[in-house]
Amino acid sequence: MKQPMEIIPAVDIKSGRCVRLLQGRKDSETVFSDDPAAMAARWASEGARLIHVVDLDGAFEKQPRNADSVRDIVGKIDVPIQLGGGIRTVEAVDMYLDMGVSRVILGTEAVKNPSLVRTVCSKHPGKIVVGIDARDGMVATQGWTETTKRKAIDVAKGFEGYGLAAIVFTDIHRDGMQRGVNVEATKRLAEAVTIPVIASGGVSSLDDIKELLPLEKSGVEGVITGRALYTGALDLKAAIQLARG
Repeated sequence: MKQPMEIIPAVDIKSGRCVRLLQGRKDSETVFSDDPAAMAARWASEGARLIHVVDLDGAFEKQPRNADSVRDIVGKIDVPIQLGGGIRTVEAVDMYLDMGVSRVILGTEAVKNPSLVRTVCSKHPGKIVVGIDARDGMVATQGWTETTKRKAIDVAKGFEGYGLAAIVFTDIHRDGMQRGVNVEATKRLAEAVTIPVIASGGVSSLDDIKELLPLEKSGVEGVITGRALYTGALDLKAAIQLARG
């Protein structure tokens, strides 16, 4: 039997606190908690089966910056976590997986250096996720500050056969803006590859979850939601109940 679509709460860490940014802009943060581990524990207690953690300082500074906060989260909850942000070397991947992180997300570095992805996939099969962030269908890198001339679908196809656990696909124009998920773009990408896809960016309500559920057939196995949970616009338990039918 196929697993129902996972509703995956996001815990974004900046300076040791749980924040959300609008469209990834450093100057647009809202602090939701001084205790990211307590936040992760809350989402786990409400039924999440995977937590999406981002080291925002790491993403901007290109190296791990909130390892202590990540260690706290791993120590506090039994639910698996996937972690991204500033992970650009084999050593960083090893460090986080040794710490107890379940899956590691490579973003900019994966796009620029596919051979690193190949290396860590063969070393840690089923533990590596690639994050593909797109602005108008084109891949954006460097903490979303640069837009490339490469199509997201072409980049995704390039990772076929690597043994990735998943691709996290984010539509930047919608991230943190609660404008609904870019269902069409997500569907196109998911149908272009055999790698499972996790949708991200723009979830604002239960209706957005409803719109995404038919994409399970296309290979979308989960959806990440952040700001909508923190503002109360989306109830995690209700979303999980809807997804699990």
